[in-house]
Amino acid sequence: MRSWVRRSLWDVVPRDHRQSDAGLRRRQLVTIGFVVLGALVLGVSLRIEPGSVWFYPAAFALAGVWAVGAFASGPLHLGRIGAWRRQEGEERRRLVRPVLPPILLGLGLAGVFVIGGLVVREIPWLDRQVRSVLDFADEGSLPILVVVTAVNGVAEELFFRGAVYAALPRHPVAWTSVAYVIATLATGNVMLAFAAILLGVVVGLERRASGGVLAPILTHCAWSLSMLLALPLLFG
Repeated sequence: MRSWVRRSLWDVVPRDHRQSDAGLRRRQLVTIGFVVLGALVLGVSLRIEPGSVWFYPAAFALAGVWAVGAFASGPLHLGRIGAWRRQEGEERRRLVRPVLPPILLGLGLAGVFVIGGLVVREIPWLDRQVRSVLDFADEGSLPILVVVTAVNGVAEELFFRGAVYAALPRHPVAWTSVAYVIATLATGNVMLAFAAILLGVVVGLERRASGGVLAPILTHCAWSLSMLLALPLLFG
């Protein structure tokens, strides 16, 4: 386990994703504009009353903002991580698309949040913060919420760990985490912002190690879908 965690989060694989100065400046301008736009849409979407017919269009609109911003900024990459296989009696390293390790990391992170939820529900102010988000799950259709959650998870990672990460020449893990938290703070919900800190660091490390967005996408979706299903049971 220690080995695949290290390969997923720490061991940086070789790649050549160099950008021209003009391409970098363009990406930076595009990402700044879409960070502001996305924060505004996010704030509006989570201020819609639970059960409102406008919640789903707003959620998909937010995903559209992140996805359009990501692809408009420049090239994106899926990424690879190192793996070992035995060939001709020897262990040889090869690069593969990250699939199972990111999913397991997402599920593990969800487990940490569930344990933390046992503490949070005993603190009235924090408990109300979580329940204000869960009101949307209580009032909405679960199948549609699953789709919304997955689509937004993919779109957020395309943008923050794709476009924004590539726009930052220095300390991209830290700065993408900060940008993600700032965008999430538009909801006015402290617990969502706290979750964004932890999730942002983990998927940022995955982005640095793999050089692409596939691992962050899978971790984010595994975590967010687990939270969607687990938290209503915990706070019901």
